[in-house]
Amino acid sequence: MRGRGREPHQGSGGWGGGHAGPREGGRGYGRGFAGHGQRGGHQGGRRRMFGPGDLRLVLLSLIEEQPRHGYDLIKAIEALFGGGYAPSPGVVYPTLAMLADEGLIAGEEDAGGKRVFSLTAAGQTWLNENRAAVEGVRQRMALVARRVSGEQTPDVVREAMLTLKQAVVMKPGSWTDPETAKVVEALMKAVREISEG
Repeated sequence: MRGRGREPHQGSGGWGGGHAGPREGGRGYGRGFAGHGQRGGHQGGRRRMFGPGDLRLVLLSLIEEQPRHGYDLIKAIEALFGGGYAPSPGVVYPTLAMLADEGLIAGEEDAGGKRVFSLTAAGQTWLNENRAAVEGVRQRMALVARRVSGEQTPDVVREAMLTLKQAVVMKPGSWTDPETAKVVEALMKAVREISEG
C-alpha cells in the first residue's frame, strides 16, 4: 500500500513518527495539530494547532480549490477552524515561499499587485499522491473547530478512544499492507461519520 507519500526533502520526527520537518510548514507530513499556532483560539492564548507539515498540506489543498493570495489563505484556514484560530502571516508566507521554491506552487501578481498562488503540475501530482494525508488534516481541522466552539467530548467516548488506541498499539503480529489498508479505511470512515455529525 502507498504510504504517507514522499516530499522533495524529508526530515524526521513529527506526531506518530511520520516524516516531518522541525517547524510548522516545514518539510514532511504532520499527523496531528501540535505544531506552531499563532493567534486566535477558544482560550484566547497562543497555542499550537498544526503538526509539522500539516500547514503545507492545508495550503496546497486550498490552492487546489482555486488560486489564492496569502491573506485569502489565512481567512480560509480561519473559516475551516470555525473562526477559532487563524495562522499568522509570519508562518503562512514563509511556507508559501518554500512551496514555490520546491516547484509545487507558482505565484503571479494580479491587477492589484497581490501575488496569487496556483498549483503547478508537480504540485497537483504531489497532492494526488498524498490525498489520504490531506483528507486526514482537513477532517482533524473540522474536529478541532467543534472543540474550540465549546463542545465537550463525553467521558464514554474518551474511554472508547483510549480502548481503540490500545487495540492499535497492542495489535499482535506484524502489520501487512492489506491489514494496514483495512485499518486505515475503517478509522477514516469513523472520522468522516463523526465529523459530519
